[in-house]
Amino acid sequence: MLKQHLQFKLSQKLSPQQIQLMKLIQLPTQAFEQRIKQELEENPALEGGKEEDDSDFDSDLDNTSDDFEDNETINTEDINVDEYLSDDEIPDYRTQVNNYSSDDEEKTMPYAAGTSFRQHLISQLNTYRLSDEERDIAEFLVGSVDESGYIRRSVSDIMDDLAFTQSVYTTEDKIERVLKIVHQLDPAGVGARNLQECLSIQLHRKEKTADTELAINIIDNAFDQFTKKHYKKLIQKFDITEIQLKDAVSEIEHLNPKPGGSYAGNNRITEHVVPDFAIKIVDGELELTLNGRNAPEIHVSREYNNMLKGYKDAKDKSKSQKDAVIFIKQKLDAAKWFIEAIKQRQQTLFVTMSAIMHYQKEYFLTGDERNLKPMILKDIADEISMDVSTVSRVANSKYVDTPYGTKLIKEFFSESMKNDQGEDVSTREIKKILETVIEDESKKKPLTDETLASILKDKGYPIARRTVAKYREQLDIPVARLRKKL
Repeated sequence: MLKQHLQFKLSQKLSPQQIQLMKLIQLPTQAFEQRIKQELEENPALEGGKEEDDSDFDSDLDNTSDDFEDNETINTEDINVDEYLSDDEIPDYRTQVNNYSSDDEEKTMPYAAGTSFRQHLISQLNTYRLSDEERDIAEFLVGSVDESGYIRRSVSDIMDDLAFTQSVYTTEDKIERVLKIVHQLDPAGVGARNLQECLSIQLHRKEKTADTELAINIIDNAFDQFTKKHYKKLIQKFDITEIQLKDAVSEIEHLNPKPGGSYAGNNRITEHVVPDFAIKIVDGELELTLNGRNAPEIHVSREYNNMLKGYKDAKDKSKSQKDAVIFIKQKLDAAKWFIEAIKQRQQTLFVTMSAIMHYQKEYFLTGDERNLKPMILKDIADEISMDVSTVSRVANSKYVDTPYGTKLIKEFFSESMKNDQGEDVSTREIKKILETVIEDESKKKPLTDETLASILKDKGYPIARRTVAKYREQLDIPVARLRKKL
């Protein structure tokens, strides 16, 4: 049995202009500068620098618009919007932005110059006398090295891949022999299959001393006990003194657990942070400024204005002239909108950061993280009457230069909990106190999570042991046993 029914659905769709504005708000200073440069290159109606007087231009543009409409009226009801959205109809400078969703990220980050990490390793292979088969295996192994410097695949998998992808049919023994050659390359430890092998390779390359010999013995024969810091078991196992163990552990601690990260030319992405705001204390009051690079001097092209004047003054207006005017008006409209969007971006950034600054006034005046108030995105959104997503775009990608260093704005946001006085306190405040307590503990006898919970309770923060463990993990602090030192 067939049923017919009507379903009404209310939905809101962002216009291309709104999406572009959200994208502009989200961009940090450096990416914003690139976006300005891109728009200047792709829209000839937009120019950099100051414009002396726009009044004549505005007047001419209005008059030309009227003149054009008198000659040829367009009925908007006859326009098929889909036709305007095709790639053939819309200039490139629009599709490059409008085709992104509001949540996509547009990142332009510089890469480190020089040869790649892989090229650096391949060039070293040229100093070894290898057969064709050995060289194929060696280059494949080097190609399997990840950015940390490890080969995290089994020899059997590598053997299968060599056969299927390179038509190199070999044995596991041959791969192991060639792998030993890769282990001789710089930086020391490259090509290791795990941390234990990486540290062992580095120790075997060091000058032989009593300390290094003991360190090699510990890594090769008691790695599990070493990682778990069972020092008493190590002393018993190797029949050594605590001082000997301490010297050997010191040798190990000076090794590089990620040899790939030490090579400057490995083409890893490098992000240069440019503060989007600056906060200064002037006569005891906070002063906020927006980075001047966020306020570019751009204006609508005077040349395009003259083109419209030429059309207005022409007695006979041909179809080709009318087509040209449509093109010119599209570019001018886009240029004017882009300038207005930049102004809105500046205003949104400043208003949002100003609200955050005043909300966290006590922190910005002292620099003490314990003075950070609980603050969520909605607190700021309600204060400035903007959407939470807009505040999020400002907070997630922007930095502020403060008297206490350059900070990522989203770090000022945190949830709240009640202290023993029933007052709301920031979880950031609790984490800072937890961090301070751990820094001041005796490393010979680190504090357990249960003890830390008891200390925090005495300080007025009644939180459970499991919550302490969660905060400790968020601070990237290991458990008590792994914090132990000789």
